[in-house]
Amino acid sequence: MGIQVSRQHNAGARGWLPAVFRMAEWDADLDHIIPSAVLPPFWAKLVVGFASLLCFARSYDGDFVFDDSEAIVNNKDLRAETPLGDLWRHDFWGSRLSSNTSHKSYRPLTVLTFRVNYYLSGGFHPASFHAVNILLHGGISVLLVDVFSVLFGGLHFTSKGRRLNLAPRSSLLAALLFAVHPVHTECVAGVVGRADLLGALFFLLSFLGYCKAFRETHKEGTRSTFWVLLSILLGAVAMLCKEQGITVLGLNAVFDILVMSKLNVLAVVQKVLHKDRSFENPGLLRNGGLLFRMTLLAAGGAGMLYVRWKIMGTGPPAFTEVDNPASFADSMLVRAINYNYYYSLNAWLLLCPWWLCFDWSMGCIPLIKSVGDWRVIALAALWFCLIGLICQALCSEDSHKRRILSLGLGFLIIPFLPASNLFFRVGFVVAERVLYLPSAGFCMLLTFGFGALSKHTKKKKPIAALVLGVLLINTLRCMVRSGEWRSEEQLFRSALSVCPLNAKVHYNVGKNLADKGNQTAAIRYYREAVRYCRRLISQKECNLLNPKYVHAMNNLGNILKERNELQEAEELLSLAVQIQPDFAAAWMNLGIVQNSLKRFQAAEQSYRTAIKHRRKYPDCYYNLGRLYADLNRHVDALHAWRNATALKPEHSLAWNNMIILLDNTGNLAQAEAVGREALELIPNDHSLMFSLANVLGKSQKYKESEALFLKAIKAHPNAASYHGNLAVLYHRWGHLDLAKKHYEISLRLDPSASGTKENYGLLRRKLEQMQKRNV
Repeated sequence: MGIQVSRQHNAGARGWLPAVFRMAEWDADLDHIIPSAVLPPFWAKLVVGFASLLCFARSYDGDFVFDDSEAIVNNKDLRAETPLGDLWRHDFWGSRLSSNTSHKSYRPLTVLTFRVNYYLSGGFHPASFHAVNILLHGGISVLLVDVFSVLFGGLHFTSKGRRLNLAPRSSLLAALLFAVHPVHTECVAGVVGRADLLGALFFLLSFLGYCKAFRETHKEGTRSTFWVLLSILLGAVAMLCKEQGITVLGLNAVFDILVMSKLNVLAVVQKVLHKDRSFENPGLLRNGGLLFRMTLLAAGGAGMLYVRWKIMGTGPPAFTEVDNPASFADSMLVRAINYNYYYSLNAWLLLCPWWLCFDWSMGCIPLIKSVGDWRVIALAALWFCLIGLICQALCSEDSHKRRILSLGLGFLIIPFLPASNLFFRVGFVVAERVLYLPSAGFCMLLTFGFGALSKHTKKKKPIAALVLGVLLINTLRCMVRSGEWRSEEQLFRSALSVCPLNAKVHYNVGKNLADKGNQTAAIRYYREAVRYCRRLISQKECNLLNPKYVHAMNNLGNILKERNELQEAEELLSLAVQIQPDFAAAWMNLGIVQNSLKRFQAAEQSYRTAIKHRRKYPDCYYNLGRLYADLNRHVDALHAWRNATALKPEHSLAWNNMIILLDNTGNLAQAEAVGREALELIPNDHSLMFSLANVLGKSQKYKESEALFLKAIKAHPNAASYHGNLAVLYHRWGHLDLAKKHYEISLRLDPSASGTKENYGLLRRKLEQMQKRNV
């Protein structure tokens, strides 16, 4: 198809000069769109780099959002105390690959960059993480100028080894379209998107490395083999950044066969159909260099897949129905229709990236269950366009048109294959991040379309205005979308307009509001999450073990519990543990509600069940101790609180309750011992100082008690009870003026404290009596 690399000096160049001129003429059709003033490579790359940084610079000072919390903030593999070797045994989220719950996303090199980021920035400072992502996207966009130059212009060299036909206008326009495409926002503005960025970077380097194998074909052998092997190595590096990276080997093979070896697929098919004897020994099979390179690529790919499978350990990841409902459909026809509908949605996101969402699961895209669904039109339109492009790529008489369309489709489809559900089930419905590399193929096809349109019309200015409009609109959309990724609140709320039926969106909005203390608004969104999940269950698009469903119920029940709406809270929490019997947090919250409802036996059983499913659960032991204290089972209460402090030595509430219980039951010596033990572990806890000071005061250790009270007051000066109890100590001790002073401070802070009022009244009468005696 393409023009073979020159193997001779000036004499051989005459054979391909006309073709080169045709390509240059085709690139010149974009002259009205891309002014010649910016055509030199340096300026082209400068413009592309600036555009890419301009689009996403707004996300520079954003927070860690959505998956960033799990992959970065809560990932122990980023910490210095974690051995570097663990990165090669853990998945992207820091879990062991051998675990049945692991998603098997093996990206150790990406995690390594996070770790370096963490070390150089001195902690979890999101700005430094975002800056790296923005710069990576800029570098990839600049690198694509060279990649598109090869894809559009081919590999034609002079006798001195200089490339001809760099297709400057085409490569610049395609790279600009890529740099400002809004579908990239998730990868650039979301820190976890670095996996896709790094995978894309090494994917492109691998492709360019493979192109180097044809740089000087008159020096066949070692040099050519070196570049092929280097390309395979870079492909392996890309795969260790993101699984999608391995697909570069397929693109390299397509490029070699269609461009460098000039295979005409249509001619081959025709020969096969007509049983042409000349096909029995085609030139392609006689090309030993090609066969050798294909063997290297196949062996490299097979080796990568084998090692990757061995590393996965327990087999493929186990996704749930909520992750990818179409893949769980019983009917193969339903699965096929929905998969193709997902492809059409991905194509629409590339064509019109206006409706973008951080998550497309849980009812966002209802299943198509019959061919009568109107949405079937979308997948029919997709295949109509694809078949048309494929026919043009195979049947066009223009070899350059065939080559460009073939490579554009290859770049669009091949990197998308791991996300297509064709080879294995994936853990999402639609994910904008997987379109980062395929969008390069889309930008190439779009650029070709603009060039063809310009060629076949006399009115050039409207086309130039259209291209400029697309670039400007996409740039503005990138800026807006980058702003939405700066905080979870903006990100989650932006999804409501795109996926109002998505239960996960409502759950995340509710959780974000609850974390900020806005419980009234949180309740509304949690109720919506539960309602949509129930609808999905009734439609059999979601099973009962949906984690977001039970978490929404648990969180809603927890808020209702705090608002003393106990009956509804108990109903929700009971349903949550019925759906997911091993949900320890829901069992504990149910126990708290039952305790408040005076249903003590049921509460004890709920606490015990929570501990059964999560043996190391200090908060549950603490609440169990409170239950026993309410039932006057003091020994059991102390035992439960001891378990809590053993599991979590800094559990201040458990320590405090032990001190107070021992104090109230007259075990002052034991209370003092527990208080001193607690303060050794948590020396700056003012509540422990206060509790121990009370015990010491009762034991008539006034001086030590006074010191602890004053220290507690210094740490928390507006605590009325601290001043009131210090006043009682002074009252007992005989320091009546100091007692009067702290009684008054306490009453000023809390005028309704009846005990303090009573003690203050006693003190004033005593002071008045003393004054009369003196008179």
